[in-house]
Amino acid sequence: MTGLEVDAGPHGGVPGRIRAVVTDHGRVEAEHVVVACGVWSPRIAALADARIPLVAAVHQMMDLGPIPELAATEEWISLPLVRDMDARMYARQRGPDLEVGSYAHRPILHEPDEIPPFGAPGQASPTQMPFTAEDFAPQLAHARQLYPELLGEQGRDGVEVTQAINGLLSLTPDGAPLLGETAEVRGLWSAAAVWIKEGPGVGRAVAEWMTDGASEVDVHGADVTRFPPYARTRRHVRARAAEGFPKVYGIAHPREQWASSRPMRTSPFHPRTQALGGEFFEASGWERPQWYAANAPLVEEYARRIDHRVHEWDVRWWSPIIEAEHLRMRQHAAMFDLTAFSVFDVTGQAALEGVQRMAVANADRPVGRVTYTPLLDVRGGFRSDLTIVRLGEQHFRVITGAADGARDLAWFRRHLAAELDAGRVEIQDLTSATCAIGLWGPRARDIVASLTDDDVSADGFRFGTAREVVLAGIPTLMVRISYVGDLGWEIHLPTEHGLPLWDALWEAGRPHGLIAAGGGVYGTTGRLEKAHRLFGAELTPERDPVEAGLALPTVKEADFLGKGAYLAARAQEPAAVLCTLALTGVGAAEPRFPTGNEPVLDVDGSPLVDGRGRRSYVTSAGPAPSLGRYVMLAYLPPERAVLGTELLVEYLGVRLPAEVLTVGRTAPFDPEHRRLKG
Repeated sequence: MTGLEVDAGPHGGVPGRIRAVVTDHGRVEAEHVVVACGVWSPRIAALADARIPLVAAVHQMMDLGPIPELAATEEWISLPLVRDMDARMYARQRGPDLEVGSYAHRPILHEPDEIPPFGAPGQASPTQMPFTAEDFAPQLAHARQLYPELLGEQGRDGVEVTQAINGLLSLTPDGAPLLGETAEVRGLWSAAAVWIKEGPGVGRAVAEWMTDGASEVDVHGADVTRFPPYARTRRHVRARAAEGFPKVYGIAHPREQWASSRPMRTSPFHPRTQALGGEFFEASGWERPQWYAANAPLVEEYARRIDHRVHEWDVRWWSPIIEAEHLRMRQHAAMFDLTAFSVFDVTGQAALEGVQRMAVANADRPVGRVTYTPLLDVRGGFRSDLTIVRLGEQHFRVITGAADGARDLAWFRRHLAAELDAGRVEIQDLTSATCAIGLWGPRARDIVASLTDDDVSADGFRFGTAREVVLAGIPTLMVRISYVGDLGWEIHLPTEHGLPLWDALWEAGRPHGLIAAGGGVYGTTGRLEKAHRLFGAELTPERDPVEAGLALPTVKEADFLGKGAYLAARAQEPAAVLCTLALTGVGAAEPRFPTGNEPVLDVDGSPLVDGRGRRSYVTSAGPAPSLGRYVMLAYLPPERAVLGTELLVEYLGVRLPAEVLTVGRTAPFDPEHRRLKG
């Protein structure tokens, strides 16, 4: 193969389309091309001006033998495979030899052009580099200590190195595979960064995706379009791969943050959030405050209502300040840096038609109305959930999460391709041009009212609406919704006006007890008290809106992606029901705090399995400080989705007693939504 032929998009921002593969034996027309070339995949994609963000990394292996005890078995495998996670190594039998593999050495990264052509001296595999013995020396010593009888702690006569290689594998910025249609070129697919053990399943998933429009299994976390442009650059890929290599065989905390290639994206409020001692977590490159050191005195004020964590694992990447910020918000008000939202506008003569085709909910509502809606794939599973604001007859603003933005933008462009090509729809990414502040709490209206002449009363600015409002002399788009379940607004505005508005709100909020609060409240405590779902946790392609409690009272007439499967799901009883659980006792010497993905069991310890063979597990977990409970979301079989049902949650080998707190979409806190709608 010598090239890829691509038709450019008709105008800026519209992806091109693959047309042919060019080889030294001629041109082969193709509507679809799959790049499944392992460590060489970036090089192939580059021929079409597309990016497959991976880098080749060395994984060292050494075979030692022949070992008489293994040879005597006359079997290829008779010895159990051993994984030593502390030493980041494994050992397995290969007939008379013992193979030792290591992930403990330094990250050794290579570009495709550095890989010798197949057939180079000493090369038994195309993905093999010359062995660097000095990198493997500590691991060999550890293997001898682990197998003193087989290998000898100082060596063993007759047992020699029969093979030693620096093998190559593909690493990505987040460690997951790269699957699906590329963002830059329609019809150009990636099936890269796939380990051999995953090959058959990935092959099936990509084939289903290409032919049916969706895979039977959830592969959204491997979608190649999940990375925004900066994250597809060579520098970022190498930095994250180098940091991630020790984690391949390491033990990473669920909340652990990346340290490399930061900061990449900061909001206009960053000088203020830094000054307040923000602890920054990263999402899609954005530095998002998770909590603020300036709020530490609140911990003592609310000490009796804050969980005390004694286990190091439970306190890692967490702070009691989060719960204190939450309680202060519920009592007074809090402002949040929401700049990390991904924002894009859909306009043009077919904008309404296009948005209706994408969204489950009816977007054909009056100008100024806000629509929360799932997006589905053709199988009826979740592809995303987001907010759409109608700003004009043919003008819709899409607001979605930071981590979902690149994937959602590619999804819209892919499924509105015909309209984009014809110029009947335009999609403009405004993420870097806009910023946002969340302001919520019982005093939020008082704060806003002091900065505007507009009517922001309950009747003058109703829940679920949006309009342009001048705050402190700054034009803004105020959206009256709430992810944390309290009175207030998302306030969107141009980036250059962000810092002045932050300062104006801060000063206006002083008499009302306003604080800055972080993502720990926004994404965990506030969200869970309202049982709000999160894409990638509760909402995945393997779940449908009926199970998730997001089925609407009526189905709109307009056709939309996944409508047939959605109607079929509505016509039958759900196989599972999303519920809120709460821990009822410690179940151990000290309290423990699940983080998500823990098994949910029946009281006798048996697993819960729904009608489709899926087991129950915790999808999200965190404190509900307003309730004084520790809550979790989980899908349960319908017969267990009953208020008060007793269950167990297995966390790090301990079975914690729990109960069903609410069923379906009912919020544990303020279930009538009086606070946010008042």
